[in-house]
Amino acid sequence: MLMTPEVWEVVWLSLKVTTTAILLGSLIGIPLGACLGLYSFPGKRLVIVLIYTCMGLPPVLIGVIVYLLLSRYGPLGSLGLLFTPEAMMLAQVVLVTPILAGLSLSAVQAKERAYWETAKSLGASPLQLVFTIVKEARKGIWAGVAAAYGRAISEVGAVMLVGGNIEHHTRVMTTAIILETRMGNFTAGLQMGLVLLLISFLFNSFLVIGVLNQLKTGRR
Repeated sequence: MLMTPEVWEVVWLSLKVTTTAILLGSLIGIPLGACLGLYSFPGKRLVIVLIYTCMGLPPVLIGVIVYLLLSRYGPLGSLGLLFTPEAMMLAQVVLVTPILAGLSLSAVQAKERAYWETAKSLGASPLQLVFTIVKEARKGIWAGVAAAYGRAISEVGAVMLVGGNIEHHTRVMTTAIILETRMGNFTAGLQMGLVLLLISFLFNSFLVIGVLNQLKTGRR
């Protein structure tokens, strides 16, 4: 399979949908995980259990939930988002937010005891305490972002349900692979899969390089 304009269109839409979902999910999940790791409040254990439970939700179930929300008779049906890239982004946000929150929580908790008392004894304000611990936990948080990105860009069930795999509109790499395989074009499906694998590899490579550079800078 050559990298035709149609293929580039599919690759670009996959990157657009997943990257947007990761950015939105990070804005929700990372602060939520950090707060859960640093502060205690009534019902905290229940919230943590719910987050860890949602980390393992089947993507198809997420797709069904989002589909019902966006369907004509659903509470968000008036927005007309079903079978659009925006619906696919919403499904992926629901998918990755618990992952980002749970892994951020674990990363912050791993650094909390070591740095909280030290920073507090040096006269750090509450905001400075939070910033210091989150900064020290950035390696674990970035690992969570990498895991969430890999999970989102390789997801197929939810985006198929809410996107519909419409050519030139909502077809992404994973749904294109399924289509090519069903049509018996196994070579094309495998080649698209290699493109997907290459994108994941490049993303994780840049992420690892960025984390290592940050760690080197922090040690200076």
